Amino acid sequence: MVLEAIRYKEGSLKILNQLKLPHQEEYDELRNAEDGWHAIRDMRTRGAPAIAIVAALSLAVELQNNTISDKAEEVAAFALEKLDYLVTSRPTAVNLADAARKLKKIVDTVASAKDNDGAAVSKAYCDAAAQMLIDDVSDNEGIGRHGAEWITKSAGGGPVSVLTHCNTGSLATASYGTALGVIRSLHANGSLKHAFCTETRPYNQGSKLTAFELVHDKIPATLITDSMASALLREKGAQERIAAIVVGADRVAANGDTANKIGTYQLAITAKHHGVKFLVAAPRTTVDLQTKSGERIVIEERAGKEVTMVKGPRFDGVDLDLSKHEIVSIAANGIDVWNPAFDVTPAELIDGIITEVGVVEKNSAGKFDLTLAMEAHNEGIKPTTVGGL
Repeated sequence: MVLEAIRYKEGSLKILNQLKLPHQEEYDELRNAEDGWHAIRDMRTRGAPAIAIVAALSLAVELQNNTISDKAEEVAAFALEKLDYLVTSRPTAVNLADAARKLKKIVDTVASAKDNDGAAVSKAYCDAAAQMLIDDVSDNEGIGRHGAEWITKSAGGGPVSVLTHCNTGSLATASYGTALGVIRSLHANGSLKHAFCTETRPYNQGSKLTAFELVHDKIPATLITDSMASALLREKGAQERIAAIVVGADRVAANGDTANKIGTYQLAITAKHHGVKFLVAAPRTTVDLQTKSGERIVIEERAGKEVTMVKGPRFDGVDLDLSKHEIVSIAANGIDVWNPAFDVTPAELIDGIITEVGVVEKNSAGKFDLTLAMEAHNEGIKPTTVGGL
């Protein structure tokens, strides 16, 4: 059974607290937009698709459980203000801003229609937010299917191994996952030999979350530190048939430059050096055609203590004591810290961008044309026509 990071029904929203993983599975209840903002900012929920959905649904439950006004314009003003507030929780991930933009448009449209009252605006918003949860599951399954097919074909068939970075699974999305969804799909159809995941310093999403999901799903996998990736490709690449490095994305610029968890850029460099395919798995909501290149992506910087401190349950040499969590210093006191949460991988290092409608590859000029994938959705183009597969 796939892990469920978001539990939603009308009037109720609960999220799996990722700060407690992998040792404890606890769900936090979110009652309003402020709860949603703090859950995202505090990293209790993570992953570009997931934070967009949690933000949207946190406002939905607030509207469902409170009567804001019977006037359409007042409910609309309330919703728009809350959406602007929610977007400030994580500025780099485009999914959140994209979801807010779409929801704002729905609110404005319903509020401006004649004879609509506050209840109509609230219902329209909540229905749209709930649909985002449903759509994300379907999108992830499409990403997994297309990515698995592309990797298998590129490798010439047979079982392959894949390396991934950060967490891009059920915990980072509504369900199934993007890059980890590709690994799940490979495993499901018998095409996966082995999965490797990085620990993903400094927040350890790989060791805490991705490893947790791989063990949960009984997928053959090995954890490595971030600094071991190049050695892995050199020493075990051919032996393990490592065919690809697959990562997620928090924002894909119009030219294909991709912002993702810090450490992604160096993986792309080592993939190019070792002749390993480097793929970005992301729903089209992550593609930002308004941002022309990676140079224009704002990179979030986080507190230095995330680098200098680690937190976890006490270990007595034999067992873990889950009732006692300790924070331990692992760096020289007083050292300066630079802690960007993301880096940007240039498009020239990326072999393909896996979307829910197919894998976008570079054209004859060696450039990504992401408008093709975006237009496919609007014009009903079949998935097999996207990316030249």
